[in-house]
Amino acid sequence: MLVSMTRWLDPDEQRTWRAYVAATRALMDALDRELQRDAGMPHAYYEILVRLSEAPDRRLRMGDLADATGSSRSRLSHAAARLEASGWIRREDCPTDRRGQVAALTDAGYSALAAAAPGHVEGVRRHLFDALSPAQVDQLRRISETLADHLAG
Repeated sequence: MLVSMTRWLDPDEQRTWRAYVAATRALMDALDRELQRDAGMPHAYYEILVRLSEAPDRRLRMGDLADATGSSRSRLSHAAARLEASGWIRREDCPTDRRGQVAALTDAGYSALAAAAPGHVEGVRRHLFDALSPAQVDQLRRISETLADHLAG
C-alpha cells in the first residue's frame, strides 16, 4: 500500500500562500501595465535595461544577462531582438568567445531607461512601500533575502 508523505499546508499556511501569490501577481501586473502605458515597454525589458545600465561599460554576456534577469536564454534572445530593433541595445560578438554574444546598452536605451525610471520607482513606492510600515519593510526585505538565498541553492 502506497502511503502519501505529502506535507499539506495547514489553514494558516494556505492563507499565507494564497495572499503571497495574489499580492506578488497584482504588484507585478500593476508595474507592468504602468511601464507599458508610460514608457512603452514591459517590465521584463525594463529589467534588461537596468541590468545593462549597472554593468561595467553597460555590457553583459547574453548568458549572464539571462541569469541576472531570471530569464531563459531563448526568451532573452527574443527580448534582445525587440530591444535591438528599438535601438535600445546592440548585440556584439564576444571578444573572448567566438560563439558568445554580448548585449550592450546604447545611448538611446539608456535614455529610454532614464525616462521610464522615475515613473517606475513611483509605482514601486505607491504599490509596495507606501502600504507598509518601516518594520514591515524590514521584515519583507529579510523574508525576501531568506527566500532568495534558499531558492538559489
